[in-house]
Amino acid sequence: MGTFYENFTRGLRRRWLRGTVFIALCAIIFVVAMFSVFVHSYYHATVRTGLESMARTATDFFANYVGRSFDDYYDSALRYAETFREANRIEMQFLNSDGSIMLSSSAITSGTSPGSPDIINAISTGQISTWAGRLTGTGERIMATSAPMLMGDGEVIGIMRYVTSLRLVDRQVLLNILGVVVVGLVVLAMVLLLNMVFIRFVITPVSEITKMSRRIAEGSYGIQISNDYTDEIGDMVESINEMSFKIAQTEKIQTEFISSISHELRTPLTAITGWGETLIYNDRLDDDSKRGISIILGEARRLTEMVEELLEFTKLEDGRFTLRVDSIDIAAELEETIFTFREILHRGELELDFNNDLEHPLLIPGDPDRLKQVFLNIFDNALKHGRDGKRIEVYIGLFEEQVLISIRDFGPGVPPDELENIKMKFFKGKNSKERGSGIGLAICEEIIKLHGGRFEVSNAETGTGFVATISLPVARDSSVANGKDFGR
Repeated sequence: MGTFYENFTRGLRRRWLRGTVFIALCAIIFVVAMFSVFVHSYYHATVRTGLESMARTATDFFANYVGRSFDDYYDSALRYAETFREANRIEMQFLNSDGSIMLSSSAITSGTSPGSPDIINAISTGQISTWAGRLTGTGERIMATSAPMLMGDGEVIGIMRYVTSLRLVDRQVLLNILGVVVVGLVVLAMVLLLNMVFIRFVITPVSEITKMSRRIAEGSYGIQISNDYTDEIGDMVESINEMSFKIAQTEKIQTEFISSISHELRTPLTAITGWGETLIYNDRLDDDSKRGISIILGEARRLTEMVEELLEFTKLEDGRFTLRVDSIDIAAELEETIFTFREILHRGELELDFNNDLEHPLLIPGDPDRLKQVFLNIFDNALKHGRDGKRIEVYIGLFEEQVLISIRDFGPGVPPDELENIKMKFFKGKNSKERGSGIGLAICEEIIKLHGGRFEVSNAETGTGFVATISLPVARDSSVANGKDFGR
């Protein structure tokens, strides 16, 4: 139950956080990506527009000189470069028609031929052209705008080129993006915080309610969940509490009814059995009459066994079922039960193989009568449902300070969809042809639980058959006989 509760809480919290936080994270990533594209485009477009505006203004200013001669163009370019006021952030270059730099406001690039796309496009098209990329030598990102100087006949006499570094622009873009990322992380943290608050006030109460509901489903009828809620959760708690109370009432009425009917049936069944045993030895009865009385006795004994089981069940239900614990030799008790039941098995044409893996007598704390009752119930179950296999295997051994007892038949086994319910009270398989109350294994489990042990049922791992496994703790003063593994 604890594992279920932990898995439920952890699983529901994980699914909720994964759903909300993942959606928020995707939204933030999308916003950051779109903002990054916008900021990058905005800043680069601004720089590009500024450079192209300066280039257009400058070429218009030079238009009157370009039409005269190359010497006039060069003299005017020299004076313009000497008085250029933006030399600290923009490099202004004058290129000839071949794309070689004649003059530069920085005087560093003079005489070089950049050969960048903006220059080539400006010369070939006669239009202003802008290019952004990296310098071949330094790898620095730049943006350059080239504007052609035209003669009167439209011939390109030179190129005015403005070049600026994009380092500061890229840094500004990065700072803006980082700012948005920080804001996004803050939003994500707020979403996570709000989800944790939601989990605390909604999912955690639901988990607690589920834990208590599981206890009710496992048989703790009548327990009530503390209801400190006034919303829909409170309505759910109230409904569960009411259901638990009504189930407990129904169980009490059912138990009282079973106990009353069982006591009422015990007296007439005792009389029927007694008179039947008396009449069957009457020599004046013919064979048919004796056969009929024998059938009556058999059915009366079967009903008596069912009544005894029902009485045992009612004792378990109302807490009157107690153990008389003593130090017992568990192997001897099992052997005595086998000896008692062996003749019945032989009549049913079943062979019993007993394998005692204990090297020495082993004392454990237990109620011998109740443990014999468990063994007899399992043997009876094997006789009813495993007679087709013609064999029963019994094993007893030690493993990790636990006495392990296995009783296996070689019948058809239990359908997998019914196996988990086979120990439930009053459960009978859909295809079961045997008559009975359906509480034998439920009583076995309760007795073993009262001994602090485990009672497990399963189908055989190999071949066919049904296996009942009993695990009982060893008394503290008992010596460990061996440590062999327990196999089926």
